[in-house]
Amino acid sequence: MGRTKRRARTTLRRNEAVRGIDRLVRNVETGRFERSLSGLTAVGAVVTAGEIYFEHDKASFGDPWMWAPIVLGPVGAIAGVAGVFSKTAAKTLLPIAAATIVANGLQGTWLHARGVAQKPGGWRNARYNLEMGPPLLAPLLVTLVGGMGLLAAVLRREK
Repeated sequence: MGRTKRRARTTLRRNEAVRGIDRLVRNVETGRFERSLSGLTAVGAVVTAGEIYFEHDKASFGDPWMWAPIVLGPVGAIAGVAGVFSKTAAKTLLPIAAATIVANGLQGTWLHARGVAQKPGGWRNARYNLEMGPPLLAPLLVTLVGGMGLLAAVLRREK
């Protein structure tokens, strides 16, 4: 393949990427992205709640707080779906549910850090305890789902 053809393909790909970014910005400006992000929040809440259920089930739900993200998953899903169809829900119900999910994710990170500390050797044996103890950064995935809901709530709604 000649140098000119490679350059032409590179330019074409670059132009497609720019058009994709322009389209995304246009969707944010026109309010289409708010509904999409509400829907993604709903899907993310269901997926993470399911994953958390299986992981906490492995730990036999040893702490009652292990149920909180599982209960909040359907709440986030309902709020996300409601946000897709209703501007009022997107501006009231969704941010409340999303903020609660964010708070729970931060609490989970703290609880997981405490769980690592309670393992034999605690943080002095961090390499082993981080691998064998509760996953330290996993609760931040829940926080990301809540963050998506908060972002959807502050974006402009499509008219």
